[in-house]
Amino acid sequence: MGFFSSVLLLVLHLLQGSRTSLVQLNANGYEGVLIAIDPAVPEDETLITEIKDMVTAASTYLFEATEKRFYFKNVSILIPESWKNITQYKRPKQESYKHADVIVAPPTVPGRDEPYTKQFTECGEKAEYIHFTPDFVLGKKQNEFGPSGRLFVHEWAHLRWGVFDEYNDDEPFYMAKSKKIEATRCSTGITGINRVNKCQGGSCITRTCRIDANTKLYEKDCQFFPDKYQTEKTSIMFMQGIDSVAEFCNEKNHNREAP
Repeated sequence: MGFFSSVLLLVLHLLQGSRTSLVQLNANGYEGVLIAIDPAVPEDETLITEIKDMVTAASTYLFEATEKRFYFKNVSILIPESWKNITQYKRPKQESYKHADVIVAPPTVPGRDEPYTKQFTECGEKAEYIHFTPDFVLGKKQNEFGPSGRLFVHEWAHLRWGVFDEYNDDEPFYMAKSKKIEATRCSTGITGINRVNKCQGGSCITRTCRIDANTKLYEKDCQFFPDKYQTEKTSIMFMQGIDSVAEFCNEKNHNREAP
């Protein structure tokens, strides 16, 4: 069952001013969500379809992940004025680029399509906006980042609730009270293996991680690779792409030992 109501197409106006979201929560449904397509993005009607599909999937995922508390009730898409083939749109009332909660734009660094949320605030404070690239929205990066609807919910949690990722690139491993080296994650119910995977000159090697004599943790190049098949439901802020993951960490299952 879907919980997403409608998408409205609006023509994009680039106005100066401070960024202010128009999102409101009405009877558990987010209204006024604004997704803006940057003028630098070439016209592509498929992008509109994929945005609709992404939000529809995200709405259902969010509804279940929050124990039926929240869903996306309606979303508006701002399209560039230069897009001439799409004629079924309305003129915006107050919506503009500065109000966008999500921006679909070329990658900040060429070739880097990783979704991100511009978040310089403290935990619990709203962030500025979510950035998706066209290739991500079009599903060309799904093998790398997972389904777009699930990742939208991950980024929405950054944007609206000011939560942070439950992995740590600076401290990917820690020594647990059990004296076992654990990957930084929530929850520890996510199983996997720790390996070094290096590629050079077209060939790759995979080997067991070694322990660093100084840190007593795994060496710098060691990575945690989750098993393909899981039963653990948490957490969306660690790795929402895992099929079984459908919940946020809470007081009951939060990994308090992780850095």
